Amino acid sequence: MKIRALTLLLLTFTLELFAQNGTIRGRVFNEKSNEPLPFTNIIIFGTTIGSTSDLDGNFVFTGISPGFVKLAATSVGFESYISEEFQVTNAKTVFIDIPMRETTIQLEKVVIKASPFRKTEESPVSMRTLGIGEIEKNPGANRDISKVIQALPGVASTVSFRNDLIVRGGGPSENRFYLDGIEIPNLNHFATQGASGGPVGIVNVDFIREVDFYSGAFPANRGNTLSSVLEMRQIDGNKEKIVFKGSVGASDLSLTLNGPLSDKTTFLLSARRSYLQFLFGVIGLPFLPTYNDFQFKVKTRFDLKNELTVVGIGAIDQFRLNTGIQNPTEDQQYILNYLPVNEQWNYAIGAVYKHFRTNSFDTWVFSRNMLNNEAYKYENNDESKARTLDYVSREMENKFRYENSSRRGDYKLIAGGGGEYARYTTTTFQEVFIPLPDDTLRQINYASEIDLFKYHLFGQLSRNFYEDRLVLSFGIRTDGNSFSESMSNPLNQLSPRFSAAFAVKPKFFVNFNTGRYFQQPAYTTLGFRNNEGTLANKENNLKYIATNHVVGGIEYRRREDAKFTLEGFYKFYNNYPVSVTDSISLANKGGDFGVSGNEEVTSTGTGRAYGLEVYVRDRIMDKVNLILSYTYVRSEFKDAAEKYIPSSWDNRHLINLTLSREFKRNWNLGARWRFVGGSPYTPWDLDRSSLIAAWDARQQGYLDFSRFNTLRTGNFHQLDMRLDKQYFFDKWSLNLYVDVQNLYNFQQEGPPNLYPQTDADGNYKINETQPDSYLLKEVSNPAGTVLPTIGIIVEF
Repeated sequence: MKIRALTLLLLTFTLELFAQNGTIRGRVFNEKSNEPLPFTNIIIFGTTIGSTSDLDGNFVFTGISPGFVKLAATSVGFESYISEEFQVTNAKTVFIDIPMRETTIQLEKVVIKASPFRKTEESPVSMRTLGIGEIEKNPGANRDISKVIQALPGVASTVSFRNDLIVRGGGPSENRFYLDGIEIPNLNHFATQGASGGPVGIVNVDFIREVDFYSGAFPANRGNTLSSVLEMRQIDGNKEKIVFKGSVGASDLSLTLNGPLSDKTTFLLSARRSYLQFLFGVIGLPFLPTYNDFQFKVKTRFDLKNELTVVGIGAIDQFRLNTGIQNPTEDQQYILNYLPVNEQWNYAIGAVYKHFRTNSFDTWVFSRNMLNNEAYKYENNDESKARTLDYVSREMENKFRYENSSRRGDYKLIAGGGGEYARYTTTTFQEVFIPLPDDTLRQINYASEIDLFKYHLFGQLSRNFYEDRLVLSFGIRTDGNSFSESMSNPLNQLSPRFSAAFAVKPKFFVNFNTGRYFQQPAYTTLGFRNNEGTLANKENNLKYIATNHVVGGIEYRRREDAKFTLEGFYKFYNNYPVSVTDSISLANKGGDFGVSGNEEVTSTGTGRAYGLEVYVRDRIMDKVNLILSYTYVRSEFKDAAEKYIPSSWDNRHLINLTLSREFKRNWNLGARWRFVGGSPYTPWDLDRSSLIAAWDARQQGYLDFSRFNTLRTGNFHQLDMRLDKQYFFDKWSLNLYVDVQNLYNFQQEGPPNLYPQTDADGNYKINETQPDSYLLKEVSNPAGTVLPTIGIIVEF
């Protein structure tokens, strides 16, 4: 047996030794005209291994050791370029496009050095780029883009199993997401309608090439956002052969295919299905979710001047209550009593057509997306009884956008516009207890349909000065829709922005941006009707939400792969919807499952968020990769007395530290420690919650909004670790990993739960001195547990 084991070990070692033959092929071209660039020098970044492009701009590397690499390219008359990170394996040839930008700088005056840290003229500040290596192996993220983003400066994370993006003190509804230029409204499974959060991401990272994350300085061609823009770009399909990749992770099974359809067309296709329902059933959780998603891309390059990309993504999310639990615990029974069944499906599909000219290119984008959201609840979970909640809603959007991007000398101009037809429908029935002014039990029962026509126009002009040391950019945008006279007026949503970047020294930069941005309120808010059938928020003159941003900072690059930034930011909000029922700004809502914004509001809310961010990226002793970020953030909104109070996202202190190291024989070890300051929360209104009519209406307590956000949870911190081992064989590769979240099992003390007291038979106890009330009790609510994952990824 020992001899056999030794023989197997030697065989594996031998196979690895003879498998170091990865191939990289690519094309270098002028980014504005798509014309090939011959005689361009390309090297593997950080090495002396090089190649040169031929007359058609093509190049090739062979015999490359597998792993994550970047390419650096230089050509006379063009800025140097460093590519995104990509993985070389033996299972396939990697194809990389290298777009080069012309420069007017005289070569004898200055030498332009490429940097892997990118910034654009429009957004010289508040933009971070993530490569696939950082996404794939991020400790604790389990290959989920939303969780990777939570490690960036200015982004808060939560201890709960959710992917809410809380960016610089803004709410989870203030973000926009794009996949290859197509807007995708939903980034997560079981998404909160009217916001953006959910427990698991939809996007399959096997196809992601690079991600740009903007926490400010939004370019004019990206609108309808207040806090962030997430731009995800996918790889193209393999041009030589069909490549299969399969993975088993923490919660799902994933299968992907990519390859050629013809000489000019490639494709990507993936499907995933979760097995959470089986795991949750085994461990006795009271809810059993199942999610499925798909993703595809087809790209055709007709010739050097014309290309068409078709992209699609979608999800089917199903859910049922685990009512078969024998002798449920108090916690289990509480969840079963209040939690509704929620089912969703959604998709986004679109086409991007690009036409290249001599000094510019046109982009035409056509897309459609749809969300179907259903939730229902039976009294005592007995399907023979009446429903106490019955909610069905659909959101549908058909979009068109045109952009022209041109460069002439030191000038760059992006201009365009678009239109959209949107339809929102809902039927809503719910028994609710209205706490103010008279503590009454009512029914919300209405159906609503709205049709909207939207438009937007934008332009942004940028110019370089002083041999590219100074870059200035001015943009303007306007949006409107047909919901109301106020919203249709383009002058009411006029959105100017200005950016400046100055290179004080070759390694030291000063950056600045200011702008005014607008976002349409959620469809759930636009389409809300009172029981008389009136669009209540249209009657209340609902407006676009507005925010003014000011961001400034410095940047120091100690060397090519090391960076330090210091940024300060200030955001002022106005026209934020405020609930008529509880006088709370909707900026504080949307961080839970279900629906957000479906209530009567007024556009009277004002608030502010401000703070400071520090970001360090470097290598320790040239062996250990270090990423450190610290954010001090305050987020506040005015209450009914016009006094600033902390919002629900006022965490104050955010720290993220990530360390990783590659070892010999394709081992990789990474660790991430994060700290999030305590979140404000509102105590229970014990008197109102104990009322029998109030509790029976929703099987949950009611918050005391007169003491809104006067308490805080404990601070939260967590250590995640991940160990990867990759095997590269002749025609296939294998990646094994172990990921452990919350390694030292820290538990954050959250807001207490509120339960009715029960007798020996499980019946609620009635207060003998107040026969219309139950006896309630507060129970501590610690959150956090060790969560280990074993993953397998196979590619051939």
